[in-house]
Amino acid sequence: MATTEQDKPVVVCVFCGSVAGENPAHIQAAKALARAFHENNVQLVYGGGTNGLMGAIARELVTLSGPQAVHGIIPQALVKVEPGYQELNSKEKEEGGKVQEGAGKTHERTVRLDKRTEINETEYGMTSIVPDMHTRKRMMATKVLEGGPGSGFVALAGGFGTIEEVMEITTWNQLGIHKAGVVLLNIGGYWDGLIDWIRNAVAEGFVSKANGEILVTVTDVNQVLPKLKEYKTSVDRYQLKWGQE
Repeated sequence: MATTEQDKPVVVCVFCGSVAGENPAHIQAAKALARAFHENNVQLVYGGGTNGLMGAIARELVTLSGPQAVHGIIPQALVKVEPGYQELNSKEKEEGGKVQEGAGKTHERTVRLDKRTEINETEYGMTSIVPDMHTRKRMMATKVLEGGPGSGFVALAGGFGTIEEVMEITTWNQLGIHKAGVVLLNIGGYWDGLIDWIRNAVAEGFVSKANGEILVTVTDVNQVLPKLKEYKTSVDRYQLKWGQE
């Protein structure tokens, strides 16, 4: 029997910080979002970090829903600085840089697949190690677009990388590359500056009023999934042909 769109799982990509920040409300929001995902059978795709907000949302959802509910995607270069991968790093050095089957206690099973390594059933879920940042972002987006209705993108608090990711995926929406929802979870006014910038860009004529609504803002974790489910695309999106993007 063929799989219909309604049969596909909801997949949400979360952009967020690799550190915890100074305000504990952000860690609490990450964990609360994981609980909402668990309650609604949502699968998480994220940047593969083991620290900060990234680590918090991944660990929480794995604890609740199991490792198959989480897919982290991380560039090889960042594996070297992530504390959750240190045991794997040590094993790589011992084996001359090659990842071996059964490489350490933290990563119970590793499998080399061409240019990436799949690491399954860890406290952070399943992890794909990819060559570079571009591959990471493309793969995260692809996982979301393969999901069922209600799949989309969410940004929690974060730094340069987080704002770059959420603005790029918003731009892709404007260009017609995808039509998935993009939600900004604005805890404690963290994203107020970005929201003000969007309003100013609309007022100055650099972003249309309709496209100014591509990035949806919420202040409560419980609003995230409903907003993704009810998301409507902007009437001003470019109607371009992007092949398989």
